[in-house]
Amino acid sequence: MAVLKQAELGMPVADLIRQVGISEQAFCRWKKHYAGMQSDQVREPRQLQEETRRLKKLVAELGLDKAILQMLHQKSGPVRAFRASGQAGTAQPVLEDFFICLGQGVALQPGS
Repeated sequence: MAVLKQAELGMPVADLIRQVGISEQAFCRWKKHYAGMQSDQVREPRQLQEETRRLKKLVAELGLDKAILQMLHQKSGPVRAFRASGQAGTAQPVLEDFFICLGQGVALQPGS
């Protein structure tokens, strides 16, 4: 943004791009993309991208949580078989047993 402001103030573009170390093409791209914007307007798309990335990660984690809970809810499956085998204490919550199954390499397909 500072480069574009300097060009708007009348500094010759050739001197400016040489001083900053960018190509004339890069300057033209910047000018086309950012011309007329304030610095807070330039930051806004970046903030939106970060928010989108955070929300996508949250959705993915919630999808995984849902899949785990659905698996635990089924009547048959590796968690129930693992608990029935006596390898996990009956006082432990089912979710802890599920993670023990993961650590033991027990198949996670329902009915196995």
